[in-house]
Amino acid sequence: MLKRAVLVGSLAVVLTVVSACGQANNGSGNSNVTGGQSASPNVTATATVEPSANLSGAIEIDGSSTVFPLMEAVAEEFSKENKDVRVPVGVSGTGGGFKRFCAGETDISNASRPIKAEEAETCKAAGVEYIELKATYDGLAVIVNPQNDWVDQLSVEELNAIFKPESTVVNWSDVRPEWPSEKIEIFSPGADSGTFDYFTEVINGKAQLSRNDNQVSFSEDDNVLVQGIAGSKNGIGYFGLAYYEENKDKIKDVAIVNEEGNAVLPSQETVMDKSYNPLGRPLFIYVKKTSYERPEVAAFTKYFMDNTNELAAEVGYIPLPEEMLAEEKAKL
Repeated sequence: MLKRAVLVGSLAVVLTVVSACGQANNGSGNSNVTGGQSASPNVTATATVEPSANLSGAIEIDGSSTVFPLMEAVAEEFSKENKDVRVPVGVSGTGGGFKRFCAGETDISNASRPIKAEEAETCKAAGVEYIELKATYDGLAVIVNPQNDWVDQLSVEELNAIFKPESTVVNWSDVRPEWPSEKIEIFSPGADSGTFDYFTEVINGKAQLSRNDNQVSFSEDDNVLVQGIAGSKNGIGYFGLAYYEENKDKIKDVAIVNEEGNAVLPSQETVMDKSYNPLGRPLFIYVKKTSYERPEVAAFTKYFMDNTNELAAEVGYIPLPEEMLAEEKAKL
């Protein structure tokens, strides 16, 4: 149960914010979901924020489906004490979210990767300045069907053989001869997904570089990927650890051989101690500076950062180390 957290402070917020510079790095998902709809793990926490009759308006949020469960949880808790503030949360994916953000359509953008150089340039050209905040950590889980009793671990090289462009892998026996001669069904996040970007860069050497043939089904909705793998004995896919935790009764995670040669399963502990490499990663939110000058957006952002660690644990993510959290809060 989340400890009760109280957001203290004046609603007259004096802001001196240094805009974050875009970082070149390695896009995330479609379907628009509002904060009232729950596609995320159930949250039993009861965080509170000091209410104020002066807070009102709407805070437009969109972006990563991976960050969505955490953002939805924070939005719901914040709205309980600020009933005149609407906080709809969309799920158009990291790339789709940045398109809307740089067009000035949203106040906050959720991202499962840092903003790309070209996205940062688009924002700059549109006069959109922002604050980049690390929100939490996540492990990217590789998943198979529970009936799959032959795969218990995979190396990066084997994942590359399965997922790389022009892959010649058709059956499981093409990965290891002792595995069944049964056709692999691949379920992958779509090209707008930050998870897709991250996985393809780490596994295939370049973001967006991926197999794209009739053995692959793409979806921006992680729940669709879960259903696909759960319904196919020969299915394999990947998505954020939180979605595995929410659905582990119907899917199975796979240990990944790390840089030290050890097969490690994804968990909060292994992501935090960095033994689950190379598929551990930070998640982000981007706050538009001009939006942050509005009291309701400033209050919400501060509330998010005050409660992200506790709510992250509730929805299956990995809290930021306290020193890092303090550094992120200092950006505000």
